[in-house]
Amino acid sequence: MRRKATEKQDTLGQLKSQLVRALADYDNLRKRVEREKEDIKNFASLGIVIRLLPIYDMLQDAQKHLNDSGLAITIGELEKLLGEEGIEKIKVETGLKFDENIHEAVEIIKGADIGLIAESVLSGWKFKEGPVIRAAKVKVYGIR
Repeated sequence: MRRKATEKQDTLGQLKSQLVRALADYDNLRKRVEREKEDIKNFASLGIVIRLLPIYDMLQDAQKHLNDSGLAITIGELEKLLGEEGIEKIKVETGLKFDENIHEAVEIIKGADIGLIAESVLSGWKFKEGPVIRAAKVKVYGIR
């Protein structure tokens, strides 16, 4: 009798352990599916973003020459839209350290500050929580 009770307790303990593992596995699966859904959403928007970036560049170039308030609003709205999609402009300023993960050197120029950014040539973009979409193209000090 005692032996059967012990066997039942062991079986109950095993079942409880299996249930806890199954619940943990389910929770991990749920989290993974959520991450994958977010990745799919980001990947889906990537195609349209890649096609919009040259248009953004053209608007920026036009704004440099025209300095038009309506064009500035349009550029701002486009930047806002990209931000809402989880995409942000890569920060580029003269004097910042060159980072090959987010910058692409298109020219190396003479200067005392080797390894620092001399000038931005083309804006770069990346997901806020993820990879670079387009590296920022920059001129870098590299020759004395």
